[in-house]
Amino acid sequence: MRGLLPFLGSRLLRAAIALWLVSTVVFVVMRLSGDPVPLLLPPDAPRSEIFRVRAELGLDRPLPVQYAVFLGNALRGDFGRSIHFRQPAFGVVLGYLPATLELGLTAFALAIVIALPIGVISAVRRNSAVDQTAMGLALVGQSAPTFFIGILLILIVSLNLGLLPTSGRESWRHLVLPSLTLGAFAMASIARLTRSSVLEVLRADYVRTARAKGLSEALVVAKHTLKNAAVPIVTITGLQFGTLLGGAVVTETVFAWPGIGRLAIQSIYNRDYPVVQCTVFLSAVLFIVINFCIDLLYGVLDPRVRSS
Repeated sequence: MRGLLPFLGSRLLRAAIALWLVSTVVFVVMRLSGDPVPLLLPPDAPRSEIFRVRAELGLDRPLPVQYAVFLGNALRGDFGRSIHFRQPAFGVVLGYLPATLELGLTAFALAIVIALPIGVISAVRRNSAVDQTAMGLALVGQSAPTFFIGILLILIVSLNLGLLPTSGRESWRHLVLPSLTLGAFAMASIARLTRSSVLEVLRADYVRTARAKGLSEALVVAKHTLKNAAVPIVTITGLQFGTLLGGAVVTETVFAWPGIGRLAIQSIYNRDYPVVQCTVFLSAVLFIVINFCIDLLYGVLDPRVRSS
């Protein structure tokens, strides 16, 4: 317990600093993207109307004042009213968030269910045809861009074979292609790291001792290998889940999936400052919370981390 409190405190401090940096960057970048007022008014709008709208949106204030107001409101969960939707930005983003979580959780589950067994089998059958095929596919999954995989799946599965729909969010059939596309990189990364971790543990002395005692290979892998190879696997798995939420932007755009990634792209085009800021802020919070939980789990699995 004595070593756990400093461990938690340092992680919380890092999380707060990261969240502040993300908020600051998105605030500055959105202000550099241009003035949203011309998009809200007709080209022949009088200057008095332009000044009125700018004052209404708070854009007539100095930039440091806008930043201070933004931070103060963000701490209360108030990101202002959406310029495009004319509603509170936080409520707009929350309305799109369930679709992103559904897509991310499904892709994550597929990555775990598919990648972990493949990584273990590849390690146990090292240099076999199964190992070479699996690692070759994993290399392709890590190298190919997400949009390319998505378009390829649409062409083959949807247009040529007619098996699954190409866009929308109406049933589980609409979820298959986006989740496979989003989870492809995570599958490849987890499979390759699982193989490496299991191979490293299989060379350990205690594994050779277990085999010398006459234990079956399945028991050696299940009881002695996976537990000791779990730390790096858990770490990369948690990081990949956070990456899935960030990578959903491309996937949601390709498949017209109504999540916060697609909302962010549309809001950037519309220069909808409040929605973009709220979207990035919530995404950063989710990513930081996931990393924080992984740090805690890492500390539980390996007590040496708590004292480092």
